[in-house]
Amino acid sequence: MIKAILVFNNSAKPRLIKFFEHYPEEIQQQIVRETYQLVSKRDENVCNFLEGGSLIGANDYRLIYRHYATLYFIFCVDSSESELGILDLIQVFVETLDKCFEVKFFLYFLSNPPIYI
Repeated sequence: MIKAILVFNNSAKPRLIKFFEHYPEEIQQQIVRETYQLVSKRDENVCNFLEGGSLIGANDYRLIYRHYATLYFIFCVDSSESELGILDLIQVFVETLDKCFEVKFFLYFLSNPPIYI
């Protein structure tokens, strides 16, 4: 099950945040902060899957992400999800956003306030 979708820029500014379960705002901010710290430290040549530990309170919590240009697209999922399936979903998600926003897609996410869905 997908727990959250997070999009950050390289400066740690959230650009899109969607949690699929209710968490208090303080917990959401902690999850966002810790997720960025985990993902941004990784090299470009390492695996795009990592264990999220107990960020959301479950031991089987995983982060699956892709880094495009200056944006990190991160899906927070549990162990029932396929890592490769989620990577494909991220690709489709980015392509869909790109078509919806046309050429302005990355510029929109870089220059506007975050979107909370």
